[in-house]
Amino acid sequence: MTDDHPETAPAMDADAHHVEVQGLWKVFGDDPERALAPEHADKSRSEIREELDLVVGLRDVSISVDRGQIFVVMGLSGSGKSTLVRCLIRLVEATRGSIHVDGEDVLQYEPNQLIEFRRQKVAMVFQHFGLLPHRRVIDNVAFGLEIQGVDRRTRYDAANTSIHTVGLSGWENYYPHEMSGGMQQRVGLARALATDPDVLLMDEPFSGLDPLIRREIQDELTMLQRDLRKTIVFITHDLNEALKLGDRIAIMQDGQIIQNGTPEEIVTLPADDYVAEFVQDVSRAKVVQGKTIMHTPDAVVHEWQGPRAALHAMQHHDMDEVFVVGRDRELRGVLTVDKAAALVREDAKTLEAASFDAALTTLPDAYIEELIPMAARTEYPIAVVGEDGRLLGQIHRGALLAGMVQGREEA
Repeated sequence: MTDDHPETAPAMDADAHHVEVQGLWKVFGDDPERALAPEHADKSRSEIREELDLVVGLRDVSISVDRGQIFVVMGLSGSGKSTLVRCLIRLVEATRGSIHVDGEDVLQYEPNQLIEFRRQKVAMVFQHFGLLPHRRVIDNVAFGLEIQGVDRRTRYDAANTSIHTVGLSGWENYYPHEMSGGMQQRVGLARALATDPDVLLMDEPFSGLDPLIRREIQDELTMLQRDLRKTIVFITHDLNEALKLGDRIAIMQDGQIIQNGTPEEIVTLPADDYVAEFVQDVSRAKVVQGKTIMHTPDAVVHEWQGPRAALHAMQHHDMDEVFVVGRDRELRGVLTVDKAAALVREDAKTLEAASFDAALTTLPDAYIEELIPMAARTEYPIAVVGEDGRLLGQIHRGALLAGMVQGREEA
């Protein structure tokens, strides 16, 4: 994407939030500023409606979304979540506050700037697809680029790429009515991706789909995000969907953010009774990650050390096995006390030529529900490793059980 205002755009801090909302209010009705007066600060939404005939859609909402993050806003009908996402693109005009995208306050945009912002930087995927029924799939997907004035060949090349990305190759010349609901939603997603937006806004995009199709498209979005790394604000009323997709989740009630945190924080440390009721039936195994319950190994032996050093470490820590790592701490395997004793008898000077038992490994972000079957297949602790294979920690069976019962608070 090119910068729409290169001469005025501020230099971006690498650590700055991609989208930042501060103190956002939306009040519906005549003279909405009345609801923001100090004397109404502690009054509920219903009290303000009764006294002032105004409806508070958003009340002092502040959120920060990092680049490449899926930020889920969840709440029941009337909580304010759809009002929030519409304010982000100014389909609904906020009463007070700021909305910064790449450091620029969207609420301060002039009409021409707002048009370019909607065309170039952000795209929205709606619940009801919003497809043009008289246009083929390829034409629907290319429509956003057509509005931008992109030449025909370029926009159709981009549309074909986007269609392939969402798994609809071969459907380019079909019309929306010839496709299932799930396929139509893929077309809507492809249309949003074709413009290569920095930010995707998704307003309950899967809520009208059958459960099986819904789970399938959730999985596809997760896989797409691994490659695309878009900044996504995703609206839903479904807790399971929020936990499955969200890097962070904000729970809304009566226009306010009640809690904002990771899926694990939401489930294991609910902020109040309202959130606790939401998450009471959620298994901690689905949200607690390995990095939360892993521990530093009691002992680690380097392969350049000898078997006597390994035996000493195991005896000192009352262990029957120890992880062996290379010079860059990359995991080599598990050395047992019997194998170390045999190497001593063979007068081995180092462990570099030794063979080790294989260790079952996991990345730090694996969930407990994924680790339980692994623990059942090995007598050793599960090794937690980084993308580069370096040993970061270990997980015992007891830690898995504690994580399921106690979660983050006690892990």
